[in-house]
Amino acid sequence: MSYRLALARTVLFALLFGTAVYIGRRSALDHAGTSLVWPAAGVGAIWFCAQRFARTKWLDFVVLPVVLAAVMLATDAHPAQAAGYGVAGFVQASVFGVLLSRWRPGLWGGGGTEPMRAPRDLWALLGAAFGASVCGCAVGSLGEWLDKGRYPLELVVLSLARNTASILIIGSAGMFAGAALSRWGSWRLRLRLAGTSHWRILEYVGIVACTTGAYLAGFAYEDRLPLSFALLGWTVLVATRLSSPFVLLHNSVVGAIAVQYTLGGSGPFADVQDSAVRAVIVQLFVALVCVVGLALALGRDERRHLHNQLAREKDLLRAIIDSMADGLAVIEPDGRVSLRNPAVSTLLGGVTSPGDRMAGAGFYGLYHVDGTPVPDNDLAYLRALAGQDVHGVEMLVRNSGVPEGRFVKVNATALLRPDGSHRAVVLFHDVTAEHRHRDELTNFAGVVAHDLLNPLAGVDGWTSAVHESVAAAPPHPSLEQALDDLDRLSRTSARMRGLIDGLLAYTTARQATASPVPVDTVELVADVTSARADAAVAAGKVEPKFSIGVLPPVAADPVLLRQLLDNLIGNAIKYTAPGVTPFLTIDAHRAGDLVTFTIADNGIGIPQGQHAAIFGNFHRAHTSSTFLGTGLGLAICQRIVERHGGTISASDNPGGGSCFTFTLPAATVPVLAPA
Repeated sequence: MSYRLALARTVLFALLFGTAVYIGRRSALDHAGTSLVWPAAGVGAIWFCAQRFARTKWLDFVVLPVVLAAVMLATDAHPAQAAGYGVAGFVQASVFGVLLSRWRPGLWGGGGTEPMRAPRDLWALLGAAFGASVCGCAVGSLGEWLDKGRYPLELVVLSLARNTASILIIGSAGMFAGAALSRWGSWRLRLRLAGTSHWRILEYVGIVACTTGAYLAGFAYEDRLPLSFALLGWTVLVATRLSSPFVLLHNSVVGAIAVQYTLGGSGPFADVQDSAVRAVIVQLFVALVCVVGLALALGRDERRHLHNQLAREKDLLRAIIDSMADGLAVIEPDGRVSLRNPAVSTLLGGVTSPGDRMAGAGFYGLYHVDGTPVPDNDLAYLRALAGQDVHGVEMLVRNSGVPEGRFVKVNATALLRPDGSHRAVVLFHDVTAEHRHRDELTNFAGVVAHDLLNPLAGVDGWTSAVHESVAAAPPHPSLEQALDDLDRLSRTSARMRGLIDGLLAYTTARQATASPVPVDTVELVADVTSARADAAVAAGKVEPKFSIGVLPPVAADPVLLRQLLDNLIGNAIKYTAPGVTPFLTIDAHRAGDLVTFTIADNGIGIPQGQHAAIFGNFHRAHTSSTFLGTGLGLAICQRIVERHGGTISASDNPGGGSCFTFTLPAATVPVLAPA
């Protein structure tokens, strides 16, 4: 805001404020100068709010009390009284701005640009008006006391009531006008009024005419019947039908009617003999009309705003649901589909739409993964409607819409309704590509495993033949070593055959998921460590040492568990400094339904900051040529553990080296021999 514009606004507000003070002084009910209204309180509050960030703010602080004191002196007030009221007006306007900015900083007048939108804004305005009036009256009463030596309590109550009512009515009107001008501009307001329908304009005119006529009749009635309470019904009608700015206009008109007729000795309040009490009653009536009207209007506006916001969020949510690749459907207790996105029809072959009722499994062509039909009582949505959550059920969909078939994973969640029944939220995820990829890998692994058996058979045959030939040879110093080496080769070949057989059985299974069975981990760990020791001796390396504790049995896939242990033990032996004998401590303990394993070594350890990264694909913590590898071993270990529902982590061994910790489900039935 430019300095010139700020100065012009200061002059304009000074003129308005002086006029308001003059009107208040001329509304005196008696010779003592008891004013019925004090519009200067509301104008002063709006003045300081509008000029809150103006460059001439300092000038406003000077002009307001000067104008107030000058008009008071011009209307026969005593100098001390005028000075006291000048300071009181300054304090009152300042306190109002401070309180409103603390309680509702987003409102116009509190530092923001928003109009009043909800009843809580009205309560903040009312509280700030009352607080400012209390401070202003305290200072003003001090001036009166200095001038007259006393200040009656009824005059304090009157000043408090009329100042609060003035700030409430004029302040609320100023906030609506200020917010509209600062955010949209007056031309936008004209356009909004121009777009209002003719019927709506006629309704506005009719209601305003009827309510104004009713209040005029109520206050102009010569018999002075106490009909003021009935007039509030017209305020309720205005508040429920007209916009908030028109409610403010109605409040202003009602206040003017009440004040004017009371000053003229007419209306339901004219019979009150005490002028101060009469003024207080009029102010309370005007304040009540304003509060009731604004509270109802703002409550309606807030409800409408929340409804529109909810509608927008609902449209956004609908757009998000419709854009999902996964199918989402909400099914009511009677089987009716109350919500579904387009992906549901795509995944199920285009056989469902909102309002339809879910049919049986045969209608959709639903089959288990093994090809057997899904019975109707096993449908995921029916189980969810019965209150049971369903997770990760895979089915095959084959109907006229998807003749080639589609694998779908289904999750169904039961949501409780107010009447105690359940609705089902069903999520469909297409896993066809995963199935095909898994089948391709399974076939490939099966072929590779099968082809490895042929050269292994040759190794077994030639090893047996050489063993027989050497055993029949004459005694020789190297004969015993040769026979021992051949025995090691036979054991290695046998272990390799067992691994290939297990891998072949695993990869050719229909489901590429873990098949847990009770496994004796003691025997399995002994077999893996023995194999690693033989491999080290055969390679001419130092034979590793092992310390094996008590190992509880677990429920795991034997092939995957062997691969997990072999990878971890092999890594621990591999990453050992040259000249150091590998020493591994393998221990476990059971806690509840889980068994926690720890494999600690005396190797070179894990570089700082890589304890989590080492489980990533192709990540190598040590990139020197001394330790070769693909970076997949630990990633495979993590996948195996997670497939069993466990976790795996790495840490530093306090004695030097690394420590790997993983969990597996505990066995609940007698164990079987490991694969």
